[in-house]
Amino acid sequence: MEETTKRILLVEDDPNFGTVLKEYLAINNYDVVLAKNGMEGYEKFKKSDFHLCILDVMMPYKDGFTLAQEIREKDKEVPIIFLTAKTLKEDVLKGYKVGADDYLNKPFDSEVLLLKIQAIIQRKTVESVADSNQFEFEIGSFKLNSKLRFLTHNDTTQIKLSPKENQLLRLLALHINDLMPREIALTKIWRDDNYFTSRSMDVYIAKLRKYLKHDPNVEILNIHGEGFRLVINS
Repeated sequence: MEETTKRILLVEDDPNFGTVLKEYLAINNYDVVLAKNGMEGYEKFKKSDFHLCILDVMMPYKDGFTLAQEIREKDKEVPIIFLTAKTLKEDVLKGYKVGADDYLNKPFDSEVLLLKIQAIIQRKTVESVADSNQFEFEIGSFKLNSKLRFLTHNDTTQIKLSPKENQLLRLLALHINDLMPREIALTKIWRDDNYFTSRSMDVYIAKLRKYLKHDPNVEILNIHGEGFRLVINS
């Protein structure tokens, strides 16, 4: 599973503000497509895949609410953040009704927007992993059946995993040879990300390492401050 640059559709009719915001997001490693009105925004949305949309509400030709409705007809999952200079409760409620994930009033702190983007994309990543139907995995000389919670070595020795051991190994297998962020595991399995749940996860990682040590080509690496990698050495 390769880490890809997240693509954002930014629809903003103020050319100066739009350009500055696009450059700020690009500096923070996002691939940003800028459109200057709702009509142009929808045409660009149809031509590419996006991880998130940032829509200004008040725009010529087609406002942000109308654009969001059209986007939702094509894609019910892509996150949408509205930007608006209006603070009326009715407008905020209308935004959420048409499928907004979040709302920011202008002027806003660009770092707050960045944190909201990161949180929303991370949540969608967790949901995507959770929705995966895959339950059988080959991990070196091991086979994992996450439905039955069985970890089998060389088709003979079978270990019955606990529910958390099973969920954690499945997440690692879904990210095989790639980084599995700590936050994804903690949010998906422990439903919380704090010091105590993090220490609990470390205990379960140690248990999984003990099971997997029978294959010297399989290891779980600790990526300091980031997460873990389930690596199969050839």
